[in-house]
Amino acid sequence: MSAPQLRSLRPVRPAVPEDETALGELDRATWSTLHAVQPRPQPPYGPFFDDRHPPGEFLVAEAVTGAGPVRAAGYLRLGRPTPLACNSHVRQIQGLAVADWARRHGVARALLRASYAEARRQGAGRLTLRVLGHNDAARALYASEGFAVEGVLPGEFLLGGRYVDDVLMGRSLTA
Repeated sequence: MSAPQLRSLRPVRPAVPEDETALGELDRATWSTLHAVQPRPQPPYGPFFDDRHPPGEFLVAEAVTGAGPVRAAGYLRLGRPTPLACNSHVRQIQGLAVADWARRHGVARALLRASYAEARRQGAGRLTLRVLGHNDAARALYASEGFAVEGVLPGEFLLGGRYVDDVLMGRSLTA
């Protein structure tokens, strides 16, 4: 079966419990050592949403495809980096995935921009993320959206037999 053709993006929306199956499938389909530090998911698959990853922390990008149906094209998880009150002004992107068939159509950028609005709505003035050092495409996207490198943990992860840096990036939401 050929991949669907993206015709148009719909506005990014908050996830709902009914997104469980589609987002779980998208998460497994996009797994790669380019961005994942956990092992490849194996059946039986656990739930996508759980107590630590509730639907309210996710934004969903949907697209109309060539055949007409609306499909999940990507998601972004926006959470708090710590439970500390002194850190409550910060939100962190803790996952971003875009379906292969939806790449290079602005899905990741739409999710990022929606996350700025949602983080501000939650009272945040700062947004951070962590990205693997060898993920050049993601780092370039984040830089183009105003994120700056704020720290590097050299060789933090051993992935596929090679050491990979963990890069912390951040941006203000007040400017």
